[in-house]
Amino acid sequence: MPHKQNSYLRPGRGRGCACGCGCCLLKLIFNLVLTVVVTVGLLALLFWLIFRPNLVKFHVTDAELTQFNFTATNTLNYDLKFNLTIRNPNRRIGIYYDRIEVQPIYEGQRLASEYLTPFYQGHKNTTTLGAEFQGQQLVVLGTSEQSDFSAEQAAGVFDIDMKLYLRVRFKLGKIKTFHIKPRVKCGLKVPLSSSGSAAAAFQTEKCEIDWRIFR
Repeated sequence: MPHKQNSYLRPGRGRGCACGCGCCLLKLIFNLVLTVVVTVGLLALLFWLIFRPNLVKFHVTDAELTQFNFTATNTLNYDLKFNLTIRNPNRRIGIYYDRIEVQPIYEGQRLASEYLTPFYQGHKNTTTLGAEFQGQQLVVLGTSEQSDFSAEQAAGVFDIDMKLYLRVRFKLGKIKTFHIKPRVKCGLKVPLSSSGSAAAAFQTEKCEIDWRIFR
């Protein structure tokens, strides 16, 4: 009669993880990631329920161009003024504007750069900022850009972009967040004024905001 061989489980080898240590590690990582995602989601929902955040709005309400012409050496003479409104519609969130850099751009080329005075914007507040740019800048235009400039000069209205590079913090009650660096772009059609009169009235323009946190 054949001898019946008994089988035994070696110590330390249970049935809780049949596919080995690698499978257990993957399961642990998955559970950890799932816990973090759920926790962050709940915190975000709680934050929204308490503070009900709304996006800040930027508008250029007025822009005046009194000089905009090229010399024979591709030097652009310019004199530009503009007013910008920033609306914080939030009831419980204040904003620290710790850095405000403004750059007028023509045909993708920067004309100048100016830093405005930092400030704190309270709840449900509209703040008006103004800047003036006057000077000369070397701007080399290609054939297509020269054609665009001639057409704009004939119409008396120039396409100028206004870009803002910000460094802001948010205040939620007594808590202040870390800095983020949103960028604002305002596409403007600015009429050229001559002797106090312009070819057309400036129309208020809404600006686009890029709120990316990491750059």
